[in-house]
Amino acid sequence: MQTALTNNGTTAPVAALKSLTELNKALGDGLRLQILRLLKSESFGVLELCRIIDMRQSALSHHLKILANANLVSTRREGNSIFYRRAFLSDDDPYRDIKESVFDQVDQLAIAKSAEKKISQIQSERAQQSLSFFNKNADKFHEKQGLIVAHDDYSSVLHDVIDSLGLSDKASVLEVGPGEGLLLTELATKFKKLIALDNSREMLDKSKQAIKQSKYNSVQFVLGDTAVARKQDINSDLIIFDMVLHHISSPAITFKDAAALLNDDGFLLIVDLSTHDQDWVRESCGDLWLGFDESDLNHWANKAGLVAGQSSYLGLRNGFQIQIRVFKKL
Repeated sequence: MQTALTNNGTTAPVAALKSLTELNKALGDGLRLQILRLLKSESFGVLELCRIIDMRQSALSHHLKILANANLVSTRREGNSIFYRRAFLSDDDPYRDIKESVFDQVDQLAIAKSAEKKISQIQSERAQQSLSFFNKNADKFHEKQGLIVAHDDYSSVLHDVIDSLGLSDKASVLEVGPGEGLLLTELATKFKKLIALDNSREMLDKSKQAIKQSKYNSVQFVLGDTAVARKQDINSDLIIFDMVLHHISSPAITFKDAAALLNDDGFLLIVDLSTHDQDWVRESCGDLWLGFDESDLNHWANKAGLVAGQSSYLGLRNGFQIQIRVFKKL
């Protein structure tokens, strides 16, 4: 193993010195620190970051490469785009303490008003893209969703997970994005207080019709997203996102909203796709995200003050994988 002489006369592996040099290089630039601040709890594509920072793609890519070489950011491919987020710090990283300290200090910096405005615009554009799809395809949603997964493919496992939570029938349950009401009508057989939240009026009307046909009357319907629910002081013991998170503009913000809506000891239940590379689902099914890594969900939950619990993974015949994840508010 190659070694180099340090100032105190001891030796250190050349690889370790190289990684430390790359780390110091990455942290020795104000713009790169700004990028780390922007990626505190959100992921952005290269072009989105170019808009926020007002920089040419070639110049920004240079800075992102330096951050990636220092293991300060991680990449994720979303179709033809590369998204960046902060790297998760592992226990075996020899410079974890340094990186943690830097992240803590960077997070105390304010984001420029102009950058905040652009971030808000990007998130609004993402949300509008998803909402437009559902408003145009409400009558075809079941058919389009079936291209990936049918509710029956995982419903028995999902209900096993729900039953294992030990909630009473008096528990308050919120389903976000109930779609055509398949799960909602099933939940109505278990719980006496249900809330259906959807930002698409067309899809919410379909849920209402499903509940009406099932002759249940214990469901409150709310038009809007989790931010609207927070303003209405809605609190729940269980919040469910059933194949919905990949349609949401900012999963990180949604986790924080969900944590605020949960009662103490409440549960957040996420049913969604694991990471995949099937880019056709964007146009065909209105997906904003190509599934999620387990580590991404854990990271957003941790930032929101939620603790990861049990999980279940189901492989589908068409190559997709469903993940059912439980997070608890302590």
